[in-house]
Amino acid sequence: MNLEAQVLEAFAPDGVLSRATEHFIPRSGQTDMALAVARAIEGAYPLVVEASTGVGKTFSYLVPALLSGERVLLSTATKALQDQLFGRDLPTLVKALGVPVSTALLKGRGSYLCLHRMEMARHDANFPERSSLRALAKVEEWARVTETGDLAELPGLDERSPVIPWVTSTRENCLGTQCPRFRACHVNHARREALAADVVVINHHLFFADLAVRESGVAELLPTVRIAIFDEAHQLNETGVQFLGKNLSTGQLLDFSRDMLGTGLQLARGLQDWQMLAGAVEHAARDLRLCVGKAYPGSKLRWNEATPEGLNAHEWTGALAAVCISLAKACEALDTVSEIAPDFVRLHERAIELDERARCFTLAPEPGGVRWLDVGTQLRLVESPLDIAQAIQAKVFTDDKAAAKSWVFTSATLGDDAHLSWFTQPCGLTGAEVLQVGSPFDYARQAALYIPRNFPKPGDPAHTAAVAASAAHWARRLGGRTMVLTTTLRALRTIGEALQAAFEGSSDIEVLVQGAMPKRALIERFRQADGQGGRGCVLVASASFWEGIDVPGEALQLVIIDKLPFPPPNDPMVEARSRLLESEGKSAFNDYFLPEAAVALKQGAGRLIRRETDQGVLVVCDSRLALMGYGKRLLRALPAMQRLASEEELNDRLELLTRTCTRDHPPT
Repeated sequence: MNLEAQVLEAFAPDGVLSRATEHFIPRSGQTDMALAVARAIEGAYPLVVEASTGVGKTFSYLVPALLSGERVLLSTATKALQDQLFGRDLPTLVKALGVPVSTALLKGRGSYLCLHRMEMARHDANFPERSSLRALAKVEEWARVTETGDLAELPGLDERSPVIPWVTSTRENCLGTQCPRFRACHVNHARREALAADVVVINHHLFFADLAVRESGVAELLPTVRIAIFDEAHQLNETGVQFLGKNLSTGQLLDFSRDMLGTGLQLARGLQDWQMLAGAVEHAARDLRLCVGKAYPGSKLRWNEATPEGLNAHEWTGALAAVCISLAKACEALDTVSEIAPDFVRLHERAIELDERARCFTLAPEPGGVRWLDVGTQLRLVESPLDIAQAIQAKVFTDDKAAAKSWVFTSATLGDDAHLSWFTQPCGLTGAEVLQVGSPFDYARQAALYIPRNFPKPGDPAHTAAVAASAAHWARRLGGRTMVLTTTLRALRTIGEALQAAFEGSSDIEVLVQGAMPKRALIERFRQADGQGGRGCVLVASASFWEGIDVPGEALQLVIIDKLPFPPPNDPMVEARSRLLESEGKSAFNDYFLPEAAVALKQGAGRLIRRETDQGVLVVCDSRLALMGYGKRLLRALPAMQRLASEEELNDRLELLTRTCTRDHPPT
């Protein structure tokens, strides 16, 4: 029986999936996608699939992959999705299909406990005290029992805990085979398991980090794997360009300075003036940051000429030269003590690498890329390619038929045209097979769209305040159950503060704002407000909350988007991509800004309806969607929801949702 026939049999109404997995409902779209993946595997060609919300794409690619009997690499967008895939979906299907495969989970080294650095941390004079010491004690206790060393398994450890950098390694500070705890290293154990497994689950960051530096183990895996599947593939390009360029941050310099000082004083006190050497690197890093002055945190400075825009050329050149000089002196000093301990060998290598990076930024940028300064508490010097086309083409497409790859790329949102050009062009996949699978949800019945006509224009200073006031009014009518998605962090803060003030002291509605607690905790708290007589929630969020958030049921019935999510025109990457399109005779607005906005809008709207039984309303507080000619293109990117013509109709709809919720869950 060929692979297509096996897949068809598995997805049949009385097939193995219906008998072995809970709540399995045969869906034609899910089966169509699974058959397309099976054909791509057998035909050895790349496939791009946009599978709308509700299709069940995870089973669609896992079933043919597992039934193929070949080694498979699965890559997801985040570590949380990795854990879900490895801990829930894969075991369920392996058992259901009865396939004899071994699976492994591989993350970046920052996800694993480093035993050597944990042991060094308690004796480091720079280690933060009190709360961090308690967290360190918890890590030390867990270290005695953990088999994997994956910090995600340690209960109660906040993902933002300051102790994490002290008990994990980076590529820069890892001692490799010279480490005294190398045999027990959790990172190396995970890599060995991955190299031996039939199915390996990684994430996009790890994949591209490995393409850039070939050190995480993925480089060894790829030649042995013909089938690779990238879920949440819409994040691939932006993830890839982060790793395939060059970067240097003042944070890296300060970390190096701290590590050199701590190691020098512990293992070679008196042999070098460690205070002076570390101080020189630290001062050079801080002076480099001071060159930028009080630029707004989060801003990006163009760097098209020899000096970043708006900076004093003499000061900048001198500060960058001082970084290079301080690193060169550190190299000389570390070389004299390298035989004392492997820690000094690695520190010497780090000094050389940081010096090389700094010197790169004193030269002209590579052609075909873009360079800028990221300004925050730290300063980051970045040079990046405009897309990942070349890197992906080199891996996927080959003239050697024996080496042909079956790489599958899938997501709920990959473009707004039949060719999915938004995704395929920057990823170098215009020659791939393309499939679009529609959602099984009845959006015309389940959802409604409202676009207020009388709102201030998006550029008007009064716009954000109007969004906040309206959101408070609508959320109050609904009893919470509202998510407000903003396009900027500034709007996030303004709307969040306004809503917190509006509901201060309320016993009925709680306002949650991104950044107040870890993302996972925010979503969990929001999900708990399920319309069963408890306190309702309003969540105000931006950036990563536009996608990958799954809140089914009555906890979320109103999604408000403050304005159309066009890319920021003054972003250096956006400017460079726009210039490239214009130089090719294309329209930056039609060929870049509109597709970007369409995909982002589609992702934000996708938070609303997550199950066949969900009901809800999407409000986009931007009249351009209804009044401008290009609004029709953006509307076509959205599911075909019922249109509400007035605020009166919106209020009626919210009232209906409230009555339905109260009827289904009467107060206790």
